[in-house]
Amino acid sequence: MNSKSHTLTDTNFEFPGQSNLYKGKVREVYNINNDLLVMVATDRLSAFDVVMPKGIPFKGQILNQIATKMMAATSDIVPNWLIATPDPNVAVGHYCDPFKVEMVIRGYMSGHAAREYSLGKRKLCGVEMPEGLKENDAFPSPIITPATKAEMGDHDEDISREDILKRGIVSESDYEKLEDYTRKLFQRGSEIAASRGLILVDTKYEFGKTKEGVIVLIDEIHTPDSSRYFYADGYEERQANNEAQKQLSKEFVRQWLISNNFQGLEGQTVPVMSDDYIETVSERYIELYENITGETFVKADVSDIQTRIETNVLTYLKNL
Repeated sequence: MNSKSHTLTDTNFEFPGQSNLYKGKVREVYNINNDLLVMVATDRLSAFDVVMPKGIPFKGQILNQIATKMMAATSDIVPNWLIATPDPNVAVGHYCDPFKVEMVIRGYMSGHAAREYSLGKRKLCGVEMPEGLKENDAFPSPIITPATKAEMGDHDEDISREDILKRGIVSESDYEKLEDYTRKLFQRGSEIAASRGLILVDTKYEFGKTKEGVIVLIDEIHTPDSSRYFYADGYEERQANNEAQKQLSKEFVRQWLISNNFQGLEGQTVPVMSDDYIETVSERYIELYENITGETFVKADVSDIQTRIETNVLTYLKNL
């Protein structure tokens, strides 16, 4: 498969009633009359807050479909923005004003937390990390380590609860609700993961407010882009033997980039991903989908993704 022609890396649709278009790192959000949001999950791949030059086949479909399933599986805990999914890559939901923070929650010392810990830091976003942990150990209880939400191309930044409140980014009453929802969602996500033989290591949630002032879950949830998973089978033995954990997340892409001298730092050049490597990334994402959902992945028709999406969304909007 020629990965370039079968991927969705950019969209510029003109839907009826469209007032603006927001392009994030991976998703593109079309505002329809300040009433509906049409969110298109592209095949763009972001790592270290940098968008890679080539897309990953089926990645947008995978993210959109996992997020849709997880929204349905958590709607009893927290209301969410989702109304419909008229296309494999598209979610339509209520117009929301997003909070400018990402609620990151970590059950284990992995990824960014482990990198900070290895530098001798014992505090992350104002939260203490106990002494004596090694990479991928569980924290005594999950910790919330928020990040400010970056515009495309900028780096998300760690921020403490105190700074969020002091700077008035979120009101105290709203923030307490966000923390409560975050803990409950992580608990549910951990239970879903355990039922699939997985460990939900860490994840992030994003929230917004509807025009009626209701806090809702938005964007993606429990996807391999927003979450890290380990295989539960063999976890204890690997920890005991100081071996790397078997992961289901895009950490494998980050590690490949690090091994090719790229961490998104100034002056560094994004290494070239060959078509063969991109194909393996696509296969890993399909593996992630099937493990996380317990269902076989059905590939959508990618012969002309742009036309497919446009037709499906226009039909949906016309029938409202």
